[in-house]
Formats: sequence, C-alpha cells, structure tokens
Amino acid sequence: MPNVYMASTLIKGPTYRISGHETFPCRYAWLPKAVRGLRDNPKLFSDEAGAMVTLGVGKNMVRSIRFWSQAAGMASVLPKGAGHANTKVGSLLLGERGLDPFLEDIRTLWLIHWNLSTNIENPLLAWDYLLNRWHEPELVPSAALKMLQKEAQKQEGEFSIVTIEEHFDTFLHTYTPTRSNKGGVPEDSLDCPLVELEFLIKVGEREVERLSGKRETIYGFRREEKSEITPELFLFCLNDFWQKRHHVESTLTLREVAHGHGSPGQIFKLPEDDIRTRVEALARQTSGVMKYNETASQQHIQKHGALDNIALLNSIYGGE
Repeated sequence: MPNVYMASTLIKGPTYRISGHETFPCRYAWLPKAVRGLRDNPKLFSDEAGAMVTLGVGKNMVRSIRFWSQAAGMASVLPKGAGHANTKVGSLLLGERGLDPFLEDIRTLWLIHWNLSTNIENPLLAWDYLLNRWHEPELVPSAALKMLQKEAQKQEGEFSIVTIEEHFDTFLHTYTPTRSNKGGVPEDSLDCPLVELEFLIKVGEREVERLSGKRETIYGFRREEKSEITPELFLFCLNDFWQKRHHVESTLTLREVAHGHGSPGQIFKLPEDDIRTRVEALARQTSGVMKYNETASQQHIQKHGALDNIALLNSIYGGE
C-alpha cells in the first residue's frame, strides 16, 4: 500500500495525535464557546446535532472544537462515557468571569501554545517533533514532512500520507495567516489566534526538488527574546515542565531548561542567555522556592518545596 505508513514493530515511540482536528486550525471563538458550552452540558460533544446548534458550526467543526479544547488543555474527557468537563485552567481562563474569556491577552495565546506543545501522553506529532527535534535553521515543508512521515511509523496503527500532510498543514496554519484580515474583527477571522504570536514566520521560498516549476515557502521559528513572555508566565511554564517531566528531581540544569524536550527554551524558542537572565531572578520571584546556582563547572536550578500552578496562573494576570 504505497500511500499508507504502517508502524514499525521494532521501534516504539509516543502515541501521537495526528488526526481529529478535521484539518481546521483553532479559531478565535472556539475555545471560549467550548468552555461555556461544557459548563452547562458535559455531554455537549456527545450530541453532534445539538452541538451544531449550541456552537453555531457544522459537524466537522464540532469535532474540531472538541479536539482543540482538549489539546489546548481547556477540557478533558470524563470517565465512563460521562462526556467532557472544563479543566481548572479552562474555567479560570475562559469561564464567565475568567481571567481572559475572549482571548484578548497575548499571554493567554502563549499559554495555549504551551499546552498544545507539551502534552506527555498523546503529543501532537508536528508540535512535538518540530519544536523539540527539528534543529535546522529553516523549516522547509517538503523536508519536514518526510521526517514527520518517518516518525509516524514508530507507533501502532496506520496513517495515510494524506493524513500526515493535512496534520502538518494544520500546524503551519496554526501559526501563519491564511489571508489578510486588516481592519477585520479578530473573532471573524479564519486565522488561528496563535498567528498573533508571530512564532513561525516566512523567510523565503525555493523550488521543490524533482518538481520543476513548483515552489514552496520556507519558514523559520522566531528565535529571540520575547518580552510578552513575562516572568510570571515563564515561571508557570517552568514549574509545569518540572512537574510533567522531572517531578522526582529537585535540581535541573540550565541546559535542560533551555534545550530539554518540552522545556520553556525549546517550546518558546528562547535564547540560552535569555533563559539564564530569567532563572537568575527565580529566588526573588519565588521567595527562595527556586534558586539558580552557577559555578565554574555547573549551572543549575534547585527547587525547595512545591509551587501551586493555579496560584502561578493567577499571578500571570496580576492575581495572587
């Protein structure tokens, strides 16, 4: 079957999520609508016809909203077929009296990007691979697609080439605009709100190999200091990274925070010098719970005690 990739029986990788978005990037109104809808009806996504009325979209978009609300960490599946429920983060951010119920704060968009990129159990293939293991200075779609196809073979099941292409295309359109929307209302835009991050930018184009005359856009991640990632937002993500991937450790190296799989440095594409500047302020910021130490041979962060992620989330928006 030339158009289907079958998993290798020799190599085991993570259980990636590749489909479910129905090829739609997340749109502005979708996550707030999902949180409001699930607040009143945990079975919202179990009744697609009813969800179409409640959410004001077609059937495929209902499925896409379900996918994105879970992938963004705003909703989770309840046990025993009981439906879905808003997560604490989803309710706190997008609830009726939430911290940012209409996605007006760019820090919320960075949080959504963080959640999309750091799922442990079922990572999104393109996000997990391209943010952590793509080390080329430029992102060339034809080359990236080959690597994603190769990576998809490491897990159980079959994935058509078309499915992986659609998944990669959805990744691109999550961060790059599909059309001009100058003067338009953001909620009415077909673009994903994460386009505002300018995280993935167009840097050029080239002729596609072996396809004379056809050209492809070349992209690059914005690898620089990002002032919109505030100290409070960075601390929340650092603590989340520590809990998810290093929960039994009391010490992390600077290199792990800057370059480790799923780290703030990798997911946000922050320079190591910027990471160092940020962690040097941790002792004051956390009242000594986290502290950066540097010697001639070691650079590491020590953690003495626990930090509450909900309290840290509130602090991003000026709460306690």
